[in-house]
Amino acid sequence: MTSWQAAAIAFVAGLLERCGIVDADRFPPIAELAWPRIVTGFAIMSKQTADLAMVGIAVGTAGTAGLAFALGYWQIVTLLGLGLAGGTVTLVSQNYGGEETGRASLAVTQSVVLATAISLPVAGIFLAVPDRLIGLLGADPDALRHGSVYLVYVAPAVVFELLNLIASRTYTGVGDTFTEMVARAGGAVLNVLLSGLLIFGLGLGAAGAAIGTTLASGFVTVVLAWGMLGRSYGRLGMEPSPVPITRGGPWIEPTLLRQLIEISLPEVGRRLAQGIVVFPLLWIAASFGPVVVTALEVGRRVRALINSVNWGLSLASSSLVGQHLGANEEEVAVGYGADIIRLSTVIYTGIAVLVVLFARPIAGVFVTGPAEAAQAAAFVVVGAISSIGYGIDGAAAGALLGAGDTRWPFVASLLGRYAFALPAAALGLVTPLGVGGLYLALFLETTVPGGINYWLFRTGRWKAVSRRYRPSSEPS
Repeated sequence: MTSWQAAAIAFVAGLLERCGIVDADRFPPIAELAWPRIVTGFAIMSKQTADLAMVGIAVGTAGTAGLAFALGYWQIVTLLGLGLAGGTVTLVSQNYGGEETGRASLAVTQSVVLATAISLPVAGIFLAVPDRLIGLLGADPDALRHGSVYLVYVAPAVVFELLNLIASRTYTGVGDTFTEMVARAGGAVLNVLLSGLLIFGLGLGAAGAAIGTTLASGFVTVVLAWGMLGRSYGRLGMEPSPVPITRGGPWIEPTLLRQLIEISLPEVGRRLAQGIVVFPLLWIAASFGPVVVTALEVGRRVRALINSVNWGLSLASSSLVGQHLGANEEEVAVGYGADIIRLSTVIYTGIAVLVVLFARPIAGVFVTGPAEAAQAAAFVVVGAISSIGYGIDGAAAGALLGAGDTRWPFVASLLGRYAFALPAAALGLVTPLGVGGLYLALFLETTVPGGINYWLFRTGRWKAVSRRYRPSSEPS
Protein backbone atom coordinates (compact mmCIF):
# COMPACT_ATOMS: atom_id res chain seq x y z
CA MET A 1 0.00 0.00 0.00
CA THR A 2 1.40 3.40 -0.99
CA SER A 3 1.70 6.28 1.46
CA TRP A 4 -1.07 8.27 -0.20
CA GLN A 5 -3.41 5.26 -0.08
CA ALA A 6 -2.65 4.77 3.61
CA ALA A 7 -3.30 8.46 4.23
CA ALA A 8 -6.60 8.34 2.35
CA ILE A 9 -7.75 5.27 4.30
CA ALA A 10 -6.74 6.90 7.58
CA PHE A 11 -8.70 10.05 6.67
CA VAL A 12 -11.83 8.06 5.76
CA ALA A 13 -11.46 5.93 8.88
CA GLY A 14 -11.36 9.01 11.09
CA LEU A 15 -14.37 10.51 9.36
CA LEU A 16 -16.39 7.29 9.70
CA GLU A 17 -15.46 6.99 13.37
CA ARG A 18 -16.60 10.56 14.06
CA CYS A 19 -19.92 9.70 12.42
CA GLY A 20 -20.27 6.63 14.66
CA ILE A 21 -20.18 4.16 11.77
CA VAL A 22 -16.86 2.27 11.99
CA ASP A 23 -14.03 2.11 14.53
CA ALA A 24 -10.98 3.77 12.98
CA ASP A 25 -8.69 0.88 13.89
CA ARG A 26 -10.99 -1.68 12.27
CA PHE A 27 -11.60 0.20 9.02
CA PRO A 28 -8.20 -0.46 7.33
CA PRO A 29 -8.53 -4.29 7.45
CA ILE A 30 -12.14 -4.01 6.26
CA ALA A 31 -11.19 -1.71 3.37
CA GLU A 32 -8.17 -3.81 2.40
CA LEU A 33 -10.32 -6.93 2.10
CA ALA A 34 -13.47 -5.33 0.72
CA TRP A 35 -12.45 -3.06 -2.15
CA PRO A 36 -10.89 -5.76 -4.37
CA ARG A 37 -13.92 -7.98 -3.72
CA ILE A 38 -16.27 -5.13 -4.66
CA VAL A 39 -14.41 -4.76 -7.95
CA THR A 40 -14.57 -8.55 -8.36
CA GLY A 41 -18.31 -8.62 -7.68
CA PHE A 42 -18.93 -5.76 -10.09
CA ALA A 43 -16.89 -7.57 -12.72
CA ILE A 44 -18.89 -10.78 -12.26
CA MET A 45 -22.30 -9.10 -12.21
CA SER A 46 -21.48 -6.80 -15.11
CA LYS A 47 -20.99 -9.70 -17.51
CA GLN A 48 -24.66 -10.68 -17.68
CA THR A 49 -25.75 -7.03 -17.47
CA ALA A 50 -23.57 -6.17 -20.48
CA ASP A 51 -24.89 -9.22 -22.35
CA LEU A 52 -28.47 -8.12 -21.68
CA ALA A 53 -27.79 -4.60 -22.95
CA MET A 54 -25.95 -5.79 -26.09
CA VAL A 55 -28.56 -8.40 -26.97
CA GLY A 56 -31.25 -5.76 -26.46
CA ILE A 57 -29.53 -3.48 -28.96
CA ALA A 58 -28.86 -6.24 -31.49
CA VAL A 59 -32.05 -8.32 -31.22
CA GLY A 60 -34.69 -6.29 -29.39
CA THR A 61 -37.25 -7.12 -26.71
CA ALA A 62 -37.62 -10.77 -27.78
CA GLY A 63 -33.88 -11.25 -27.21
CA THR A 64 -33.82 -9.53 -23.81
CA ALA A 65 -36.90 -11.46 -22.66
CA GLY A 66 -35.26 -14.74 -23.73
CA LEU A 67 -32.07 -13.79 -21.95
CA ALA A 68 -34.06 -12.86 -18.82
CA PHE A 69 -35.44 -16.40 -18.65
CA ALA A 70 -32.03 -17.98 -19.32
CA LEU A 71 -30.21 -15.76 -16.83
CA GLY A 72 -32.62 -16.98 -14.17
CA TYR A 73 -31.10 -20.44 -14.60
CA TRP A 74 -27.57 -19.05 -14.77
CA GLN A 75 -28.21 -17.23 -11.48
CA ILE A 76 -29.03 -20.60 -9.92
CA VAL A 77 -25.57 -21.79 -10.97
CA THR A 78 -23.90 -18.79 -9.35
CA LEU A 79 -25.92 -19.04 -6.16
CA LEU A 80 -25.34 -22.79 -5.90
CA GLY A 81 -21.61 -22.12 -6.14
CA LEU A 82 -21.81 -19.32 -3.59
CA GLY A 83 -23.59 -21.63 -1.16
CA LEU A 84 -20.95 -24.34 -1.46
CA ALA A 85 -18.19 -21.75 -1.28
CA GLY A 86 -19.79 -20.41 1.91
CA GLY A 87 -18.71 -23.55 3.73
CA THR A 88 -15.28 -23.16 2.19
CA VAL A 89 -14.71 -19.62 3.45
CA THR A 90 -15.88 -20.54 6.96
CA LEU A 91 -13.50 -23.48 7.33
CA VAL A 92 -10.61 -21.78 5.54
CA SER A 93 -10.84 -18.55 7.55
CA GLN A 94 -11.22 -20.25 10.94
CA ASN A 95 -8.46 -22.80 10.33
CA TYR A 96 -6.15 -20.26 8.71
CA GLY A 97 -6.78 -17.88 11.61
CA GLY A 98 -6.03 -20.73 14.01
CA GLU A 99 -2.78 -21.50 12.12
CA GLU A 100 -4.03 -24.89 10.90
CA THR A 101 -3.06 -24.38 7.24
CA GLY A 102 -2.97 -28.08 6.40
CA ARG A 103 -6.56 -28.52 7.50
CA ALA A 104 -7.57 -25.38 5.58
CA SER A 105 -5.89 -26.77 2.47
CA LEU A 106 -7.80 -30.04 2.78
CA ALA A 107 -11.08 -28.11 3.11
CA VAL A 108 -10.31 -26.39 -0.20
CA THR A 109 -9.52 -29.70 -1.90
CA GLN A 110 -12.79 -31.24 -0.74
CA SER A 111 -14.71 -28.17 -1.92
CA VAL A 112 -13.20 -28.52 -5.41
CA VAL A 113 -14.23 -32.18 -5.55
CA LEU A 114 -17.80 -31.34 -4.47
CA ALA A 115 -18.06 -28.42 -6.90
CA THR A 116 -17.01 -30.60 -9.82
CA ALA A 117 -19.45 -33.36 -8.86
CA ILE A 118 -22.34 -30.88 -8.63
CA SER A 119 -21.58 -28.82 -11.73
CA LEU A 120 -21.32 -31.62 -14.30
CA PRO A 121 -24.97 -32.80 -13.99
CA VAL A 122 -26.22 -29.19 -14.08
CA ALA A 123 -24.28 -28.54 -17.30
CA GLY A 124 -25.73 -31.75 -18.74
CA ILE A 125 -29.29 -30.56 -18.04
CA PHE A 126 -28.61 -27.24 -19.78
CA LEU A 127 -27.41 -29.14 -22.84
CA ALA A 128 -30.14 -31.78 -22.85
CA VAL A 129 -33.40 -29.88 -22.29
CA PRO A 130 -32.87 -26.11 -22.70
CA ASP A 131 -36.19 -25.56 -24.48
CA ARG A 132 -38.12 -27.29 -21.71
CA LEU A 133 -36.41 -25.21 -19.05
CA ILE A 134 -37.24 -21.92 -20.78
CA GLY A 135 -40.74 -23.11 -21.72
CA LEU A 136 -41.61 -23.75 -18.07
CA LEU A 137 -41.55 -20.00 -17.46
CA GLY A 138 -44.23 -19.09 -20.00
CA ALA A 139 -41.91 -17.66 -22.66
CA ASP A 140 -43.39 -16.82 -26.05
CA PRO A 141 -41.86 -18.57 -29.12
CA ASP A 142 -39.28 -15.88 -29.92
CA ALA A 143 -38.08 -15.56 -26.32
CA LEU A 144 -38.02 -19.37 -26.05
CA ARG A 145 -35.69 -19.62 -29.04
CA HIS A 146 -33.21 -17.02 -27.78
CA GLY A 147 -33.23 -18.31 -24.21
CA SER A 148 -32.70 -21.95 -25.25
CA VAL A 149 -29.74 -21.05 -27.45
CA TYR A 150 -28.12 -19.16 -24.58
CA LEU A 151 -28.42 -22.13 -22.19
CA VAL A 152 -26.82 -24.55 -24.66
CA TYR A 153 -23.74 -22.43 -25.27
CA VAL A 154 -23.29 -21.36 -21.65
CA ALA A 155 -23.46 -24.95 -20.31
CA PRO A 156 -19.66 -25.55 -20.17
CA ALA A 157 -19.29 -22.37 -18.11
CA VAL A 158 -21.25 -24.02 -15.29
CA VAL A 159 -18.19 -26.08 -14.33
CA PHE A 160 -15.87 -23.10 -14.67
CA GLU A 161 -18.07 -20.82 -12.55
CA LEU A 162 -18.37 -23.18 -9.58
CA LEU A 163 -14.61 -23.77 -9.53
CA ASN A 164 -13.98 -20.03 -9.81
CA LEU A 165 -16.20 -19.35 -6.82
CA ILE A 166 -14.40 -21.93 -4.68
CA ALA A 167 -11.05 -20.34 -5.60
CA SER A 168 -12.35 -16.83 -4.93
CA ARG A 169 -13.70 -17.74 -1.50
CA THR A 170 -10.44 -19.50 -0.63
CA TYR A 171 -8.44 -16.36 -1.33
CA THR A 172 -10.94 -14.29 0.66
CA GLY A 173 -10.70 -16.70 3.59
CA VAL A 174 -6.93 -16.15 3.84
CA GLY A 175 -7.25 -12.39 3.48
CA ASP A 176 -6.05 -12.03 -0.15
CA THR A 177 -8.73 -10.40 -2.27
CA PHE A 178 -6.34 -8.78 -4.77
CA THR A 179 -5.40 -11.97 -6.64
CA GLU A 180 -8.98 -12.98 -7.33
CA MET A 181 -9.84 -9.39 -8.29
CA VAL A 182 -7.21 -9.33 -11.03
CA ALA A 183 -8.36 -12.68 -12.42
CA ARG A 184 -12.08 -11.88 -12.24
CA ALA A 185 -11.78 -8.33 -13.58
CA GLY A 186 -9.65 -9.57 -16.47
CA GLY A 187 -12.27 -12.19 -17.22
CA ALA A 188 -15.06 -9.59 -17.16
CA VAL A 189 -13.25 -7.34 -19.64
CA LEU A 190 -12.57 -10.34 -21.87
CA ASN A 191 -16.24 -11.36 -21.62
CA VAL A 192 -17.49 -7.98 -22.80
CA LEU A 193 -14.97 -7.86 -25.67
CA LEU A 194 -15.74 -11.39 -26.86
CA SER A 195 -19.50 -11.02 -26.48
CA GLY A 196 -19.46 -7.70 -28.34
CA LEU A 197 -17.44 -9.22 -31.17
CA LEU A 198 -19.68 -12.26 -31.43
CA ILE A 199 -22.99 -10.38 -31.06
CA PHE A 200 -22.29 -7.41 -33.32
CA GLY A 201 -19.36 -8.58 -35.45
CA LEU A 202 -20.63 -12.06 -36.28
CA GLY A 203 -24.34 -11.49 -35.66
CA LEU A 204 -24.67 -14.42 -33.23
CA GLY A 205 -27.12 -12.71 -30.85
CA ALA A 206 -27.84 -14.68 -27.66
CA ALA A 207 -25.45 -17.45 -28.75
CA GLY A 208 -22.63 -14.90 -28.98
CA ALA A 209 -23.33 -13.67 -25.45
CA ALA A 210 -23.21 -17.23 -24.10
CA ILE A 211 -20.03 -18.18 -25.97
CA GLY A 212 -18.32 -15.03 -24.69
CA THR A 213 -19.29 -15.94 -21.11
CA THR A 214 -18.03 -19.51 -21.51
CA LEU A 215 -14.65 -18.52 -22.96
CA ALA A 216 -14.08 -15.78 -20.38
CA SER A 217 -15.07 -18.07 -17.48
CA GLY A 218 -12.63 -20.72 -18.74
CA PHE A 219 -9.88 -18.10 -18.84
CA VAL A 220 -10.53 -17.15 -15.20
CA THR A 221 -10.47 -20.83 -14.17
CA VAL A 222 -7.03 -21.33 -15.72
CA VAL A 223 -5.61 -18.19 -14.07
CA LEU A 224 -6.96 -19.01 -10.60
CA ALA A 225 -6.04 -22.71 -10.87
CA TRP A 226 -2.40 -21.71 -11.32
CA GLY A 227 -2.30 -20.03 -7.90
CA MET A 228 -4.58 -22.58 -6.24
CA LEU A 229 -1.97 -25.23 -7.03
CA GLY A 230 0.61 -23.13 -5.18
CA ARG A 231 2.40 -21.83 -8.27
CA SER A 232 3.90 -18.35 -8.41
CA TYR A 233 2.51 -15.60 -10.65
CA GLY A 234 5.92 -13.96 -10.93
CA ARG A 235 5.86 -10.17 -10.98
CA LEU A 236 2.13 -9.75 -11.62
CA GLY A 237 1.43 -8.78 -8.00
CA MET A 238 -0.78 -11.85 -7.54
CA GLU A 239 0.05 -14.45 -4.90
CA PRO A 240 -0.17 -18.25 -4.84
CA SER A 241 -2.66 -19.61 -2.35
CA PRO A 242 -1.11 -20.28 1.09
CA VAL A 243 -3.61 -23.16 1.40
CA PRO A 244 -3.14 -24.87 -2.00
CA ILE A 245 -5.14 -27.79 -3.32
CA THR A 246 -3.86 -31.10 -1.97
CA ARG A 247 -2.62 -33.05 -5.00
CA GLY A 248 -1.04 -36.07 -3.32
CA GLY A 249 -3.94 -37.01 -1.08
CA PRO A 250 -5.76 -37.82 1.00
CA TRP A 251 -8.55 -35.84 -0.65
CA ILE A 252 -11.24 -36.71 1.87
CA GLU A 253 -11.18 -36.46 5.66
CA PRO A 254 -14.57 -37.54 7.11
CA THR A 255 -14.80 -35.03 9.98
CA LEU A 256 -13.86 -32.07 7.80
CA LEU A 257 -16.14 -33.22 4.99
CA ARG A 258 -19.03 -33.50 7.43
CA GLN A 259 -18.36 -29.96 8.66
CA LEU A 260 -18.14 -28.65 5.09
CA ILE A 261 -21.48 -30.21 4.19
CA GLU A 262 -23.06 -29.18 7.51
CA ILE A 263 -22.16 -25.53 6.95
CA SER A 264 -22.72 -25.48 3.19
CA LEU A 265 -26.12 -27.14 2.94
CA PRO A 266 -28.09 -24.39 4.72
CA GLU A 267 -26.06 -21.77 2.85
CA VAL A 268 -26.83 -23.52 -0.45
CA GLY A 269 -30.48 -23.52 0.60
CA ARG A 270 -30.36 -19.81 1.45
CA ARG A 271 -28.73 -18.95 -1.86
CA LEU A 272 -31.09 -21.14 -3.88
CA ALA A 273 -34.04 -19.58 -2.09
CA GLN A 274 -32.77 -16.23 -3.39
CA GLY A 275 -32.52 -17.56 -6.94
CA ILE A 276 -35.47 -19.91 -7.36
CA VAL A 277 -37.95 -17.18 -6.45
CA VAL A 278 -37.13 -15.48 -9.75
CA PHE A 279 -38.85 -18.23 -11.73
CA PRO A 280 -42.39 -17.64 -10.42
CA LEU A 281 -41.67 -13.91 -10.60
CA LEU A 282 -40.73 -14.25 -14.27
CA TRP A 283 -43.81 -16.41 -14.88
CA ILE A 284 -45.99 -13.72 -13.31
CA ALA A 285 -44.19 -11.02 -15.31
CA ALA A 286 -44.74 -13.03 -18.52
CA SER A 287 -48.49 -12.77 -17.98
CA PHE A 288 -48.08 -9.00 -18.48
CA GLY A 289 -46.04 -9.45 -21.68
CA PRO A 290 -42.36 -9.40 -22.79
CA VAL A 291 -41.96 -5.69 -22.00
CA VAL A 292 -42.60 -6.32 -18.29
CA VAL A 293 -40.33 -9.40 -18.37
CA THR A 294 -37.54 -7.26 -19.79
CA ALA A 295 -38.23 -4.43 -17.32
CA LEU A 296 -38.16 -6.82 -14.36
CA GLU A 297 -34.83 -8.23 -15.52
CA VAL A 298 -33.39 -4.73 -16.01
CA GLY A 299 -34.37 -3.83 -12.44
CA ARG A 300 -32.86 -7.06 -11.12
CA ARG A 301 -29.64 -6.58 -13.10
CA VAL A 302 -29.20 -3.02 -11.82
CA ARG A 303 -29.83 -4.25 -8.28
CA ALA A 304 -27.27 -7.03 -8.82
CA LEU A 305 -24.69 -4.43 -9.83
CA ILE A 306 -25.43 -2.40 -6.71
CA ASN A 307 -25.10 -5.60 -4.71
CA SER A 308 -21.47 -5.85 -5.86
CA VAL A 309 -20.75 -3.96 -2.64
CA ASN A 310 -21.84 -7.07 -0.73
CA TRP A 311 -19.26 -9.15 -2.56
CA GLY A 312 -16.72 -7.09 -0.65
CA LEU A 313 -18.36 -6.23 2.66
CA SER A 314 -20.15 -9.53 3.21
CA LEU A 315 -17.02 -11.53 2.46
CA ALA A 316 -14.88 -9.18 4.56
CA SER A 317 -17.33 -9.83 7.39
CA SER A 318 -17.10 -13.61 6.92
CA SER A 319 -13.32 -13.56 6.72
CA LEU A 320 -12.59 -11.17 9.60
CA VAL A 321 -15.24 -12.60 11.90
CA GLY A 322 -14.14 -16.15 11.07
CA GLN A 323 -10.44 -15.45 11.57
CA HIS A 324 -10.94 -13.76 14.95
CA LEU A 325 -13.29 -16.49 16.12
CA GLY A 326 -10.67 -19.03 15.04
CA ALA A 327 -8.20 -17.18 17.26
CA ASN A 328 -10.79 -17.19 20.12
CA GLU A 329 -11.21 -13.38 19.99
CA GLU A 330 -14.99 -13.20 20.20
CA GLU A 331 -15.41 -9.54 21.13
CA VAL A 332 -13.15 -8.45 18.28
CA ALA A 333 -15.28 -10.54 15.92
CA VAL A 334 -18.43 -8.84 17.24
CA GLY A 335 -16.89 -5.41 16.64
CA TYR A 336 -16.03 -6.20 13.04
CA GLY A 337 -19.48 -7.62 12.33
CA ALA A 338 -21.32 -4.62 13.79
CA ASP A 339 -19.09 -2.10 12.01
CA ILE A 340 -19.56 -3.76 8.62
CA ILE A 341 -23.35 -3.87 9.01
CA ARG A 342 -23.46 -0.12 9.72
CA LEU A 343 -21.03 0.67 6.90
CA SER A 344 -23.01 -1.43 4.44
CA THR A 345 -26.28 0.29 5.32
CA VAL A 346 -24.78 3.75 4.74
CA ILE A 347 -23.14 2.81 1.42
CA TYR A 348 -26.25 1.08 0.02
CA THR A 349 -28.46 4.00 0.96
CA GLY A 350 -26.16 6.46 -0.81
CA ILE A 351 -25.98 4.35 -3.98
CA ALA A 352 -29.74 3.82 -3.98
CA VAL A 353 -30.36 7.57 -3.91
CA LEU A 354 -28.05 8.11 -6.90
CA VAL A 355 -29.64 5.32 -8.94
CA VAL A 356 -33.15 6.60 -8.24
CA LEU A 357 -32.13 10.05 -9.48
CA PHE A 358 -30.77 8.61 -12.75
CA ALA A 359 -33.27 5.77 -13.23
CA ARG A 360 -34.54 6.90 -16.63
CA PRO A 361 -31.16 7.18 -18.40
CA ILE A 362 -30.07 3.90 -16.80
CA ALA A 363 -33.16 2.18 -18.21
CA GLY A 364 -32.39 3.69 -21.62
CA VAL A 365 -29.17 1.65 -21.79
CA PHE A 366 -31.26 -1.54 -22.08
CA VAL A 367 -34.41 -0.49 -23.97
CA THR A 368 -35.19 2.24 -26.49
CA GLY A 369 -38.96 2.69 -26.83
CA PRO A 370 -40.61 5.32 -24.56
CA ALA A 371 -43.11 2.87 -23.03
CA GLU A 372 -40.43 0.23 -22.49
CA ALA A 373 -38.05 2.79 -20.96
CA ALA A 374 -40.73 4.09 -18.57
CA GLN A 375 -41.55 0.57 -17.37
CA ALA A 376 -37.89 -0.35 -16.99
CA ALA A 377 -37.17 2.88 -15.09
CA ALA A 378 -39.89 2.03 -12.57
CA PHE A 379 -38.25 -1.33 -11.88
CA VAL A 380 -34.83 0.34 -11.62
CA VAL A 381 -36.20 2.62 -8.88
CA VAL A 382 -37.72 -0.29 -6.97
CA GLY A 383 -34.57 -2.36 -7.41
CA ALA A 384 -32.42 0.46 -6.04
CA ILE A 385 -34.58 1.00 -2.97
CA SER A 386 -34.80 -2.72 -2.24
CA SER A 387 -31.01 -3.02 -2.49
CA ILE A 388 -30.73 -1.41 0.96
CA GLY A 389 -32.26 -4.57 2.39
CA TYR A 390 -29.67 -6.56 0.46
CA GLY A 391 -26.92 -4.52 2.10
CA ILE A 392 -28.14 -5.28 5.62
CA ASP A 393 -28.85 -8.91 4.75
CA GLY A 394 -25.43 -9.52 3.18
CA ALA A 395 -23.39 -7.92 5.96
CA ALA A 396 -25.30 -9.65 8.76
CA ALA A 397 -25.40 -13.02 7.01
CA GLY A 398 -21.68 -12.65 6.25
CA ALA A 399 -20.88 -12.40 9.95
CA LEU A 400 -23.09 -15.40 10.70
CA LEU A 401 -21.42 -17.34 7.90
CA GLY A 402 -17.98 -16.59 9.34
CA ALA A 403 -19.19 -18.26 12.53
CA GLY A 404 -20.63 -21.25 10.68
CA ASP A 405 -24.21 -20.29 11.66
CA THR A 406 -26.05 -20.87 8.36
CA ARG A 407 -29.34 -22.55 9.32
CA TRP A 408 -31.37 -19.56 10.52
CA PRO A 409 -30.25 -17.30 7.65
CA PHE A 410 -31.62 -20.03 5.36
CA VAL A 411 -34.97 -19.83 7.16
CA ALA A 412 -34.90 -16.03 6.89
CA SER A 413 -34.38 -16.28 3.14
CA LEU A 414 -37.29 -18.71 2.78
CA LEU A 415 -39.62 -16.50 4.79
CA GLY A 416 -38.77 -13.31 2.95
CA ARG A 417 -39.09 -14.73 -0.52
CA TYR A 418 -41.83 -17.33 -0.23
CA ALA A 419 -43.99 -16.19 2.67
CA PHE A 420 -43.88 -12.48 1.74
CA ALA A 421 -42.52 -11.71 -1.76
CA LEU A 422 -44.31 -14.35 -3.83
CA PRO A 423 -47.77 -13.77 -2.31
CA ALA A 424 -47.29 -10.04 -2.94
CA ALA A 425 -46.44 -10.67 -6.60
CA ALA A 426 -49.38 -13.04 -6.98
CA LEU A 427 -51.73 -10.31 -5.74
CA GLY A 428 -51.01 -8.47 -8.97
CA LEU A 429 -52.67 -11.27 -10.95
CA VAL A 430 -55.96 -11.20 -9.06
CA THR A 431 -56.28 -7.59 -7.90
CA PRO A 432 -55.98 -4.14 -9.52
CA LEU A 433 -52.45 -3.98 -8.06
CA GLY A 434 -51.17 -5.48 -11.33
CA VAL A 435 -47.46 -4.90 -11.96
CA GLY A 436 -47.32 -3.17 -8.57
CA GLY A 437 -47.32 -6.64 -7.03
CA LEU A 438 -43.92 -7.24 -8.59
CA TYR A 439 -42.65 -3.93 -7.19
CA LEU A 440 -43.75 -4.98 -3.70
CA ALA A 441 -42.20 -8.43 -4.14
CA LEU A 442 -38.78 -6.98 -5.01
CA PHE A 443 -38.90 -4.87 -1.86
CA LEU A 444 -40.02 -7.64 0.50
CA GLU A 445 -37.58 -10.29 -0.76
CA THR A 446 -34.64 -8.28 0.59
CA THR A 447 -35.97 -6.33 3.57
CA VAL A 448 -37.53 -9.28 5.40
CA PRO A 449 -34.38 -11.48 5.36
CA GLY A 450 -32.26 -8.41 6.09
CA GLY A 451 -34.27 -7.61 9.21
CA ILE A 452 -34.22 -11.21 10.44
CA ASN A 453 -30.48 -11.68 9.91
CA TYR A 454 -29.73 -8.39 11.63
CA TRP A 455 -31.75 -9.58 14.63
CA LEU A 456 -29.91 -12.93 14.57
CA PHE A 457 -26.59 -11.10 14.66
CA ARG A 458 -27.69 -8.94 17.58
CA THR A 459 -28.69 -12.00 19.66
CA GLY A 460 -25.06 -13.23 19.65
CA ARG A 461 -25.96 -16.94 19.54
CA TRP A 462 -23.66 -17.35 16.54
CA LYS A 463 -20.65 -17.10 18.86
CA ALA A 464 -21.68 -20.35 20.53
CA VAL A 465 -22.27 -22.00 17.15
CA SER A 466 -18.78 -21.06 15.99
CA ARG A 467 -17.13 -22.97 18.83
CA ARG A 468 -18.00 -26.25 17.11
CA TYR A 469 -15.88 -25.40 14.07
CA ARG A 470 -12.81 -23.78 15.59
CA PRO A 471 -9.47 -25.62 15.43
CA SER A 472 -9.44 -25.65 19.23
CA SER A 473 -12.59 -27.81 19.16
CA GLU A 474 -10.72 -30.65 17.43
CA PRO A 475 -9.56 -33.48 19.70
CA SER A 476 -5.78 -33.53 20.08
